[in-house]
Amino acid sequence: MNIAAASAADLADVLAVERLAFGGEVEAGLVAELIADPTAQPHLSLLAHVKSRAVGHILFTAVRLEGAAPGLMLAILAPLAVVPDAQRKGIGGSLIEHGIRLLGEAGVALVFVLGHPGYYSRHGFEPAGRHGLRAPYPVSPESAWMVRPISPSVLGRVQGRVICADALDRPEYWIE
Repeated sequence: MNIAAASAADLADVLAVERLAFGGEVEAGLVAELIADPTAQPHLSLLAHVKSRAVGHILFTAVRLEGAAPGLMLAILAPLAVVPDAQRKGIGGSLIEHGIRLLGEAGVALVFVLGHPGYYSRHGFEPAGRHGLRAPYPVSPESAWMVRPISPSVLGRVQGRVICADALDRPEYWIE
């Protein structure tokens, strides 16, 4: 498996992975919007290939924390996609870890995700609410709103509501 940053030339492959993984256009449309959204910048888009076939994609976009000091770099993982016939082979986890490493090198302190607690907890995510870090909209179950510290010293020092990119700031995206 090869994981690399997705470029503009890879957009068709990225969107094809999203469509296959989620069975429709919603996530593909969201990804296209987020990549083009200036409020989502900087973003990190990674594409996984197996034998030159695109099989996985992950997108991290910038977020802010209401009331936090300027300069605190934060990101959200949304979405993570693996095509059905490549699932349960470690591709999603590899995309997460590769992305977290690159984000850490770029100075990002915390990464948020709204997702299945059983899956994301295996990758270092923990409930964000216990640290006073709230989702842009109420989520249920609350345990699905998670954070992974890249700089562990930041947890407990900051609290508040996450403000995401305009393209992601819609209530319908905040249902797990």
